[in-house]
Amino acid sequence: MKRTLDLLANAFPVWVLVACGLALVEPAWFVWFRGPAIVVGLAVIMLGMGITLSFADFARVATRPGAVAVGFMAQFLIMPLAGWLVATAAGLETPFAVGIMLVAACPGGTASNVVTYIARADVALSVLMTTCSTLGAVVLTPLLVKLLAGRLVDVDALGLFLSTLQVVVLPVAAGVAINRFLPRVVRMVQPVAPLVSVVTIALVCASIVGQNAAAIRTSGLQLLAAVAAVHGLGFGVGLLFARAFRFDRPVCRTISIEVGMQNSGLGVVLAQKHFSAEPLTAVPSAISSVVHSAMGSLLAGWWRTRS
Repeated sequence: MKRTLDLLANAFPVWVLVACGLALVEPAWFVWFRGPAIVVGLAVIMLGMGITLSFADFARVATRPGAVAVGFMAQFLIMPLAGWLVATAAGLETPFAVGIMLVAACPGGTASNVVTYIARADVALSVLMTTCSTLGAVVLTPLLVKLLAGRLVDVDALGLFLSTLQVVVLPVAAGVAINRFLPRVVRMVQPVAPLVSVVTIALVCASIVGQNAAAIRTSGLQLLAAVAAVHGLGFGVGLLFARAFRFDRPVCRTISIEVGMQNSGLGVVLAQKHFSAEPLTAVPSAISSVVHSAMGSLLAGWWRTRS
């Protein structure tokens, strides 16, 4: 049973791709999952991440400060700059440009841990980096969005900070507490938690695609190319950045994956809540989830064969 659940969870790019493809054809199948449901969905995902962590995991950061620090710098330097460069060079419409900058400023996604495992890289480091970038995003994501997109639209940095605190830190903290004080509950839910997260991500992305299906059909290729370019820069420059510090191959691959894969669900929630006047702002985050999942999985498969 557990093996079947793991196989279904590891197929997350397929789930997301199929759901978003169906949403373009039959939006009504997915648009019901919107508003508060998306916020709750992201909280469930972050809670699932939290129950996999213990207080000891945070203590381990001190044992690997170099790799974690380099990964943290790469996450919040490379991706935001890549988002700004691509959005500016592509001449995207303002909502799409802001959406790309927003998702580029988000922390690493939890799916990166699965991709790191497939790539036979350093899973423990991946979990540490995801945790650190997620917590750092509470402050850095609002600041970066304000800095990069503030010239295009009015950015409520304080509101972004409070929302990130609400949908990221609180569920993760609750998950860590459950791990510590209710281990039996954790053992019961842990086998199904990854699959629940994958299905929730698929619903979130498909809902955004369904709500903006007409606009995506019109600008889909240009936007898809822009999002793919951002993630491609993340994977590629992230790998070169890690190599510059002379880390071994598994660590370099881990940093590349962490930088290239974003928490697109957080991007969707922040876009819907703080850029509601422009619903298209959430679309790049939804497309990002499909793109980075597919790119990360292909890269991991290639690396796995070369290990």
